[in-house]
Amino acid sequence: MDTALLIQNRVISHTGIFKNIISDRDPKSTSASWNNLHKLLGTKLSFLTAYNPETDGLAERIIQNLEDMIRRFCGSDLEFKDPDGFTHNWCTLIPALELAYKTSIHDSTGKTPAMLEKGWDPKLPVDTLKKDLVDIH
Repeated sequence: MDTALLIQNRVISHTGIFKNIISDRDPKSTSASWNNLHKLLGTKLSFLTAYNPETDGLAERIIQNLEDMIRRFCGSDLEFKDPDGFTHNWCTLIPALELAYKTSIHDSTGKTPAMLEKGWDPKLPVDTLKKDLVDIH
């Protein structure tokens, strides 16, 4: 039931219930508790085609991008020091990295994932700085 709780706390509470969830063929996603969750929520569970290079490759690229983002912040250490000298565990970066990923324009779509998901891009702290910039050209 850990996955079901994670879905409830991290996905449904932010986005609502999906009509369809696409999953790999991992035994966890075919378990009785997982199927019961889908019945309870009224969602349809679809599975990726086994050994499909296109879908497998897409997921792998996303994971690779996120791993690269974490490495850029942390190097090879699991902990890092910020400019003020405070030590952090790399896990504390995940919300900020998620926001960076969701608000970056992707070559494949020409849009941000946030725009594709919600229909708008969130306002970021840097946006408040941009309004104070003066164009001198």
